[in-house]
Amino acid sequence: MESRKEIKILLWIIAVFIFAFFMPIGSVRFNTAIAAAFDLVKWYAREHVILCLLPAFFIAGVISVFVSQGSVIKYFGANAKKWLAYSVAAVSGTILAVCSCTILPLFSSIHKRGAGLGPAIAFLYSGPAINILAIILTARILGFEMGVARVIGAVLFSIVIGLIMSVIYRKEEMQKKEDQMHIVAAPEKRPMWQTMTHFFTLVLILVFANWGSPAADDTSSAWYYIFSYKWYITGFFGLVLAWSLIKILKIKWQWVLAALVITVLSVFLTNSFIESSKLKPLIPMVVGIAALSVITLYDKRDKENREWTLSTWGFARQIIPLLGIGVVIAGFLLGSTHDGQSIAGVIPNEWIAKLVGGNSVFSNFFASVVGAFMYFATLTEVPILQGLIASGMGKGPALALLLAGPSLSLPNMLVIKDIIGFQKTAVYVGLVVVMATISGLVYGAIL
Repeated sequence: MESRKEIKILLWIIAVFIFAFFMPIGSVRFNTAIAAAFDLVKWYAREHVILCLLPAFFIAGVISVFVSQGSVIKYFGANAKKWLAYSVAAVSGTILAVCSCTILPLFSSIHKRGAGLGPAIAFLYSGPAINILAIILTARILGFEMGVARVIGAVLFSIVIGLIMSVIYRKEEMQKKEDQMHIVAAPEKRPMWQTMTHFFTLVLILVFANWGSPAADDTSSAWYYIFSYKWYITGFFGLVLAWSLIKILKIKWQWVLAALVITVLSVFLTNSFIESSKLKPLIPMVVGIAALSVITLYDKRDKENREWTLSTWGFARQIIPLLGIGVVIAGFLLGSTHDGQSIAGVIPNEWIAKLVGGNSVFSNFFASVVGAFMYFATLTEVPILQGLIASGMGKGPALALLLAGPSLSLPNMLVIKDIIGFQKTAVYVGLVVVMATISGLVYGAIL
């Protein structure tokens, strides 16, 4: 065993040496791909980690600490009624405006609390796939038919893939079912409505803090007005969170007030001294999260409040390093596309555009694979697809990419592997790719 470990270390050293020895520094494409990797990392850090991932970690912490294991097992467990478990999991994305990475801490949380593999996988897929904002944007920009096809495909995918996974691993599920029959659920510490109020307050902060900008010509829709006032709405739910900390979690009101004052003060200071509109919301969010962490960690009234933040840190520690590695690799291979700019990776964008024309089996399969490995932040898949369609991408491959892309990414896969293992992850990814390919073929043939 020891010798095998040493051989593995030696092979890694040799691989790194060979890569360094033959590194094509003089190649323009290689250097551009390096720039794309760092550009994607920078954009991801600025646009996604603070406003999206950090709130998601706290939401996952709520599930892990405040939502009883009995409740998770009741609605998602191996003994739960299938129609209930899969129905709740399949429509979860309409509430959670998340991407393939933000869903991970939530998936990890319900999986650890005893959710059955099938419902957990359905939740994992549906969270990013049925994002209501993305569905609306798809229908507005790519056409009503594409929006409807995306909704139908995403709901069916989540249920069918979850059911197939539960059948493939039925022995494990039967064992889990038997084990859960003997679990005596602990009594709820507080009424469920209080826990759900606290949970959905955090969800709404996540949703409105990440509300996407409307189309350039949209100046009158409800979407436009919500976007115009998104930070006021987010601030309102921040006040609701402060109330929840005092009334539901029983944290000293003086501490909560101090945290609130410091956060509000950071807003005024940021507006006074920071010119960048993109950086302005990040500082108050960081200050607010830091203040929340401090008052919960040092709370002596209820140990669960401290456990909430420690659980949040546990998810962050597990997931962020793997996401970072995945984002770097995805940027290097497939490039960085955001905010109207595009930097090609090692695989040129024009190659991808040429390979996804028409409605052949290969074009749909290739679109599914590219979508599965490429990273899409919430709502970014629509303008990217708009550009690809303009370059000759077929309608079938476009739907295939829409159904495979938002729910999967290379960073996403690395984390899922760490949670459920390599084999289950490979089966899950394979099912998504195959079903996306078939859906693209059918949709392309109909149109």
